[in-house]
Amino acid sequence: MARQRAFTKSELLDATERLLMERGYDGFHLKALSEMLSGARSTIYEYYANKEEIVAACMRRTMEQTIEACEGIEQLEPVAAIKKVLLIFLELSNFHTLMLAAPKIDETASDKARRDLEFLNEGHADLKKKLTALFQKAQEAGALRADIPLPVITAVFFHAIDTPNWLNVPTEEWADMLFGLWWNGGGNPLTK
Repeated sequence: MARQRAFTKSELLDATERLLMERGYDGFHLKALSEMLSGARSTIYEYYANKEEIVAACMRRTMEQTIEACEGIEQLEPVAAIKKVLLIFLELSNFHTLMLAAPKIDETASDKARRDLEFLNEGHADLKKKLTALFQKAQEAGALRADIPLPVITAVFFHAIDTPNWLNVPTEEWADMLFGLWWNGGGNPLTK
């Protein structure tokens, strides 16, 4: 009998992400995950002890990618930085969907899952802090309207990220369209 090929940790997390995107946290099961992978189910347990650990690790990886992509963003001119953040979030479009599963994970299931969830919370707080600072700098520079509270501007920005790309235009073009809509609603009408 031929021995099944073991899969890598990266392949396991890729399959986890696909399954979470297709079925959500409640529909995610280790049996379904093992069926997606070409390898022995026991390989899953070489990396992670349970569902909570795998999902938390997948979410952590996505957070790490997002943080890395946003590294140094505050060095850019505020409006250019905001536009760049929009593109980053659209390129990593699974980020928001995956993060919705965080409250469902039982952090008492393992220390590994608990640590990854702590990392998610810290990363989320750091990203929020960076974005708020960018919006505030843009507002102080007169690039964003001062009569609209920052939380409103931020909320509309994040709702733009969740707008489905039904036209299937390339991500960069989609980012330009969404930024234009957001900017014309929140930008200073005197500047282009």
